[in-house]
Amino acid sequence: MKFFQLLGGLVPLVGLVAGHPTCNHECNRGCWSNGFDVLSDWESKWPITGKTNIYELEITEVDEWVGPDGVVKHGAMLINGGFPGPVLRGNWGDRFDVIVTNKLKYNGTSMHWHGLHLWNNNINDGVAGITECPIPPGASKKYTFIATQYGSSWYHSHISSQYANGIVGAIQIDGPASYPYDQDLGVFPINDWYYDSVETILQRMMDPNNPYRPGSPGSPPESDNILFNGTNINPNGPGGEYAKVRLTSGKRHRLRLINPSADNTFTISIVGHTMTVIEADFVPVQPYDTTEVYLGVGQRYDVVINADQPAGAYWLNATLSSNGFCGSSKNPYPAAIVTYEGFEDSIPTDPGVAPVDTYCADDLSLRSLVPMSAPKTEFNPRPEDTLSVSLEVNTNISKVFWEVNGVPIDVSWEKPTLQYVLDSDLSFPLEANVIQLPDETVWTFWVIQNVSPIPHPMHLHGHDFLVLGRSELLPDPTQGSGPVFFDPAVDTEKLTFDNPTRRDTTMLPGFGWLVIAFKAGNNPGAWSFHCHIPWHMSQGLSVKFLERPDIMASKMDLPSIGENCNAWREYAPTNPFQKFDSGL
Repeated sequence: MKFFQLLGGLVPLVGLVAGHPTCNHECNRGCWSNGFDVLSDWESKWPITGKTNIYELEITEVDEWVGPDGVVKHGAMLINGGFPGPVLRGNWGDRFDVIVTNKLKYNGTSMHWHGLHLWNNNINDGVAGITECPIPPGASKKYTFIATQYGSSWYHSHISSQYANGIVGAIQIDGPASYPYDQDLGVFPINDWYYDSVETILQRMMDPNNPYRPGSPGSPPESDNILFNGTNINPNGPGGEYAKVRLTSGKRHRLRLINPSADNTFTISIVGHTMTVIEADFVPVQPYDTTEVYLGVGQRYDVVINADQPAGAYWLNATLSSNGFCGSSKNPYPAAIVTYEGFEDSIPTDPGVAPVDTYCADDLSLRSLVPMSAPKTEFNPRPEDTLSVSLEVNTNISKVFWEVNGVPIDVSWEKPTLQYVLDSDLSFPLEANVIQLPDETVWTFWVIQNVSPIPHPMHLHGHDFLVLGRSELLPDPTQGSGPVFFDPAVDTEKLTFDNPTRRDTTMLPGFGWLVIAFKAGNNPGAWSFHCHIPWHMSQGLSVKFLERPDIMASKMDLPSIGENCNAWREYAPTNPFQKFDSGL
């Protein structure tokens, strides 16, 4: 029997489920509804509420947009006229109907629901060139999905790094939790912000002759600012305002941290306070206290903050790694303000102590409340199970690529992967980077080998994965002797197979290795596995797992992709700006 430290003392979770969602309250967040609680395995069952949440998202662009910090951003792309887009909120088991209308001048768009598994619903994953054709200007598309998971995440366009122009919003799926709290403060995205357009940045990053860092082809620019919940002051002059998190003395507050950045990763800390981590990437975890959490691009942490300090104002700091390999910013001290009642207008005076520098590494001590283990006896790494990540400068065409096993992905917007499946044609071009998983439910193991010094936040669509292990961290990979390769004879014993960290995004170390496992065959579709730095996606750092193509037509309405694809194919020849990157 599992016990949790609740406000009313130790209470067994078994038997607490009532027949109505109101059983979830501040003294018992583990309860949800009849037959469902925080120990329910959301991969095998979820409530069906019968409720549909309808949202309309209109994508527009403004060439010279005055951003949240008062500084002009070039080529901003906005959702419903602002940044970030509206929060998509509902309950565990709700249906979502989201109508996306493209009002961009020339560009296609799409919308992806980060971290949602979309069981038997790959057609709504929103990845241009894989699960759909882009939505052409002037057209709309309705996405439909059931929230089979609960927690915090975000949505974004998934085409040519476009989301870094501003096509981003948060998702909040209310459900049970592993720890008590009094108030839910909602989502709190923290992201880098660039005054140049994505197109300008990407053209320069792909040009080996004009890198942002001299001598480092493919290197990214510093972010111009860091935004907290869509706002911040201008660090170099007047404009903007601090984001504020308001606490009530003596109460516990749930805060949903999200990193929807393009490049920057952060260690989050609140001066004078501890946080209790209760969830990571939609996965409820065994609660633990900490003074800091590392947020890679695409990662989420739900934390509970106990307002037990003297009433006042405190900095919420987002600290970047000192080594510069996982982002840098022109804002030297990005921060928001945590305020208690009566101090809403106060500016903190104590800067706090710098958190431990993790050198771009996320926490692998997390343990899922719903245990999942991989069979060690089935782990037998073969060369075909290794994904080697490398940077390549192609001097013939003067272009910088990120490759997987020597090939940068290049998708076709006119013929996405699902079109091949619909046509019963599984003969893919090499640059499609398709890995076929035709078998019924089976554990798959993958060694990701990084032969570059740059770490990568690796994200999987359609599944969580188990992080079995990774190589030891190097504060500065460039100062070592080169890549550290996975050695099965030595490193297998270092892996954790029994309920290791489970999530959908984790960090691949620079010049190191990462081993993950996930159960394939139970969610048919074409699922992307990619670095979540959009620049790197555009430069090719992605593969796609084609899972059970033989049963896809019986599990989803594959022909439904045709209407939008026909509209895109009609528009594409007239588009004055043709695809110049991978398309992702």
